Amino acid sequence: MDYSQTHRHDYTSKLIVVLLVASLFLGALLLAPMDALGQLLSSIVVLIFVSLCSKEARHTQKYQHLFRVVALVLAIALSVRYLLWRGLYTLTYSDVLSMIAVWLLFAAEIYAGITSVLGAIVNAFPLSRPLLSFEGMDKSTLPSVDVMIPSYNEDEEILEVTIRAAKMLDYPKEKLHIHLLDDGGTDQKINADNPISAAQAKQRRQDLQALCERLGITYHTRAKNEFAKAGNVNSAIQNTHGDLIVILDADHVPTSDFLDRTVPWMLKNEKVFLVQTPHFMANPDPVERNYFSAFSRMPSENDMFYGTIQKGLDYWGSSFFCGSAALMRRKHLDLVGGISGESITEDAETALDLHKMGYESVYVDRPMVSGLAPETFDAFIQQRMRWAQGMTQILLLKKPFKAEGLKWYQRVGYMSSIMFWLFPFARIIFLFMPLAYLVFGLQVYHASILEIFAYTLPHVIATYMISTMLFGRTRWPLVSELYEILQCAFTLNALVKVFLKPRAPSFVVTPKGESLERTFVSPLSNVFYWAILVITFALGSGVYKFITEPLTRELTLVVLLWNVFNLLILLSVLSVLLERKQVRSQARLPATNSVVIKTNSDEAWVGDLVDLSLGGARLKLKGEGAFVPERATLTSWSHALNKNVHIAIVVLHYDSKSKILRVRFTPETEEQKSEAIAFALCDSLRWLAFQRRRTRPISYWFGAKHVLKVGLKPVLLHMLVLMGKFASQLGLLPKAAKDNQ
Repeated sequence: MDYSQTHRHDYTSKLIVVLLVASLFLGALLLAPMDALGQLLSSIVVLIFVSLCSKEARHTQKYQHLFRVVALVLAIALSVRYLLWRGLYTLTYSDVLSMIAVWLLFAAEIYAGITSVLGAIVNAFPLSRPLLSFEGMDKSTLPSVDVMIPSYNEDEEILEVTIRAAKMLDYPKEKLHIHLLDDGGTDQKINADNPISAAQAKQRRQDLQALCERLGITYHTRAKNEFAKAGNVNSAIQNTHGDLIVILDADHVPTSDFLDRTVPWMLKNEKVFLVQTPHFMANPDPVERNYFSAFSRMPSENDMFYGTIQKGLDYWGSSFFCGSAALMRRKHLDLVGGISGESITEDAETALDLHKMGYESVYVDRPMVSGLAPETFDAFIQQRMRWAQGMTQILLLKKPFKAEGLKWYQRVGYMSSIMFWLFPFARIIFLFMPLAYLVFGLQVYHASILEIFAYTLPHVIATYMISTMLFGRTRWPLVSELYEILQCAFTLNALVKVFLKPRAPSFVVTPKGESLERTFVSPLSNVFYWAILVITFALGSGVYKFITEPLTRELTLVVLLWNVFNLLILLSVLSVLLERKQVRSQARLPATNSVVIKTNSDEAWVGDLVDLSLGGARLKLKGEGAFVPERATLTSWSHALNKNVHIAIVVLHYDSKSKILRVRFTPETEEQKSEAIAFALCDSLRWLAFQRRRTRPISYWFGAKHVLKVGLKPVLLHMLVLMGKFASQLGLLPKAAKDNQ
C-alpha cells in the first residue's frame, strides 16, 4: 500500500470513528425524556434529513460524499435510539416463556443492527479503480501466466468452451499456459472399489486427456481427492512455474481482455497478491427465472456483492478472493502453502491469510468472466449452504475479529461478510415471532402503538432509506428478504452443524448445466408449505384475538400486520419453488451487433442482433428475409478477436411482420468453433452493456410492489402442478400431458 493510500485510510479511519461516536451520541440525545408525540416529531424531522441527504448522495456532485456521510450518521442514530429504547423500556415479561421470546427477538434486532452498521462502514466509500491496460508496454517483459481450470464432474462440452476462451486471451502465447485440473479422474477414483464408478472415472480421464491434446493444453490429475478444490489447485501449483496464476471454475468463460485489465495491477504494485473481478452469470438463477422472469431487467443477486460490496471492501483493503475470475501471484501463494484448505470456502480463507501478512488485494469492477448460475432451487441451496458453512468456519477457526496483522477496518470488512451469513437465526425469529403473541399470548413486544410509530417505524424506514442509498442500483427493495426466506430453513440447519463441529463440513460441488425438460415442484417445497400453514393459523388466531380482546387491540393490530407481511412474502416465494420448463440450453442475452447473412451464391442480407447465446441468435433484418436459405454464414465484427468472424448457421424461423430471423450456430471447423465462442462470450463490452442496462435505480415503492403483487397466483400454480402429478401417478393423464408436467 503506497503512502497516499495509507494516508487516505488513516484519515478515513479517524473520520469513521468520529462519525460512529457522533451517531451514538445523537442516538442517545434523541432518547432525551419527552412524550411519545415529541419523539415522533423528532423522528419525522430526522427522517426528512435522511431522505434529502440520501437523494443528494445518489447524484455525482461536489458534496456527494458529505451528503452520504450525513445520511449514514442520522440513520444510524435513529437505529441506536431505537435499540436503546428497546433495551431500557420494553423488555418486560411475566413468565419464563415470555422472557425467552422477548430476548430472542431483541437478540435478532441487535444482530440486524450490528450488520447494518458494519455494512454502512464497509460501503460508505466504494472504490472505483481506473481501467489499466498493458497496451504500449514491452510485452517481452510481461510475467508468465498459468491459467488453471479445476474440474470435478462437469460435462466435457462445458470444459471445452472455457478452454477455448482461455486460449484466446490477449496475451503473448509463449507466456500463457492453460491447464485442466481433473479431480474426477484421479488415481483414487480410477481404483475405486465400485467397478462402475471406477470405469466412469477411467473413461473421464481418457476423454479429457484427448480433449486437452486436441486443444493443445496440459492435463493434470493427482493420486487422491484430498482437500477438494484447494487440494486440486495446490497439486497443480507444485507442477507448474508461471509467475501469475489465473483460477477459472469449469463453467467460467473469460473474455479476451481479462489479462490485459488485471496483469497491470500486479506490475504496478509488488505487494498485490490478488486481482479479483466479478462473477458475471450468463443465465438466471431460480429466483430470477421462476419468480421475476426479469433476468435482463433486474439486477441479479451477484450484482449487489460484486457491483457494490466488493468495491466497498476494496476501499478498506479487504476485497477477497472469490474462488474464480481472479489473478494471483505465485510467490505470495507459496508463502501460505498455496490455496488454504481449512474451511470449505478456501477462497476467502486464502485472502484472509495473505491480508494478515500485509499483502494487498485489488478489485477490478469489470465483468470479464461469465459463468453459470445454478439452474434448480435444490442446486441453489446447496451452493448457499456451502458458502454459509465456509464463512462460519472462518469465523470459528480463523477468528478474523482479532486476527493479528489485520487493520481494524479489514477486520470490519471480513466480519461484515461473515456476519451476513448468520442471517438464518434472525430471519427465522422475525418470521415466526408473531406466532408467539398471536397464538400463545406471550409478551414479545411491550409498547403502545404511538411508541411504535415514534421509535420502531422510523428505525425501519431509515434502514430501508440507507439500503436504497447504498444498494439502490444493485438490489431492488424486499428482494433481500425474499432470498433470505428462501434460504433460512436450510442454511440454519447447516450453520448449527458447523457450530457443533467446525471442521465437519465437506466441500460439495454445485451442480451446473442441469436439464429442465419439464415443469415440476421443487422437492424442497414442503418446509414452505408448513410455514404457510402455521403463519396462516397465526393470522386466524390474531383476528380472533383482535375481536375478543379489546384492551390489547393496538398491539394485536401491529403484530397482525407484521404477520401478514411475512405471509405475503412466503406466498410469493412459492413461484421460485415451481421449477419451470426451460427449452433453451443457453440463456440468450441482449446484443446489438450489425451482422451480414451470406450464402454460397453471394446473396446477402443485413441486420442487427436482438439477442445472442453460444448456440444461436435472433436478429432483425433490414430488408425482406423470406427467401433466406436454410443454410448460410453469419459475418460480424468481433471485438474480442479484433476481426470479422464467419460462423455457419441454420435458419430456424423468419417472421415476415417483425422481420425477426432466428438462427442456430453450426460451426463446421475448429476455427469457427472458437470464433463462435469469442463472438458470443469473450467480449467484456457486451457484458458491461448488459450489466449497466439492468443495474438502474428504482423507487422503493416500485420495487416493493413488484415483489408483493404476486399474491395467490403461485399458490394456485402449485396446486395445479401437484394435482397434475397426482393424476399422472393414477394414470389419468394422456402421455402428452405427462411429458409437460
